[in-house]
Amino acid sequence: MAQSKQQIQAHLAAAGSQPRHRFGQNFMIDQNLVRLIADAADLSATDRVIEVGPGTGTLTEELLMRAGAVVAVEIDRDLAAQLRATFADRAQFELIEGDVLETKHALDGRLLAWIAREPAHAKLVANLPYNIASPLVIELLLAGVGMLVFTVQKEVADRMKAAAGDDAYGPLSAIVQMLGEVEVLRTLPPQAFWPPPKIDSALVRVTAADRLGDQGRAFGLFLQKLFAYRRKTLRKALDMSGLSVPLDALGLDGALRPETFSPEQLLLIFRSAVRDQ
Repeated sequence: MAQSKQQIQAHLAAAGSQPRHRFGQNFMIDQNLVRLIADAADLSATDRVIEVGPGTGTLTEELLMRAGAVVAVEIDRDLAAQLRATFADRAQFELIEGDVLETKHALDGRLLAWIAREPAHAKLVANLPYNIASPLVIELLLAGVGMLVFTVQKEVADRMKAAAGDDAYGPLSAIVQMLGEVEVLRTLPPQAFWPPPKIDSALVRVTAADRLGDQGRAFGLFLQKLFAYRRKTLRKALDMSGLSVPLDALGLDGALRPETFSPEQLLLIFRSAVRDQ
C-alpha cells in the first residue's frame, strides 16, 4: 500500500531529511497511482526492475511484490540508508547509492553492468526525478532496457510523444520514437505528489523498438546539432552544421524547417550525411 503524506513525512523525519529540490524529490501520495504505475509495467517474476529515485520506498514495496528483482538507485544518502535498513531482509532487493547518471550521457557503471546481465528482462518503473528524466530515458533505451514506465512533467511527456510539426517536437521526440513506442497513459495532477509540483505530470510507457542499432548515440548528436538551427531551412541548417546531404535525391524539400520532418525522415538524412562524410 502506498504511503500517505504523513507516513512519508515521518520516514523523512526519521532519516533526518526533507524534500530536496536539487534531487527533484516529489513523493507519490496517491495510492491508486502506485498501483497504476506497477500495473502499466505488466510485471512478472522474470522481470528485473530498475527504480530511480525510490525515496521512502512506497513504490519499491509494490515492485518487490511483483518482480523477480529490483535495483533501486538513490542519490540521497539519508534515504539510501533508510532503504537499506527497510529492505535488508528482501533477497531480491539491491541498492545502488549514487547518481544514476555518471555524466549527462552515461549511466552509473554499476547500473549498466546490472542491465547488461539480462537487458531484455530489464524494466524501468519509477517516479522519476524531473531534473534528469530526459537524458535518463535516452540512456536506458540505448542500454537495451525493454520497457520504461515512469512519471515525468507533462511537458516532457508531450515532447516525447510529439509528431513532426507540433510545437513540442524536437530532438527528444525523434530519438525516443526511434528507440521505442511511446504512450502517454494519463495526466497526473500536482495533488498526486508531495510537495506538489507547480505543473501537471504524466504517466508514460515506452516499449523498446530500436530502429537505430549502433548508430543511436551518433543520431542523437546529429539531432542536437540540426535542431540548434530549427528556425532555419533544412538546407541551411545542414550547411551551418557542416553537413552535405543530397536532399533532392532523397525526395526531401530543403526549403522546409527541420521540425517539419518525421523521425524516419531525419534518420534518412542522418544516414545519408554519414555515408557522404
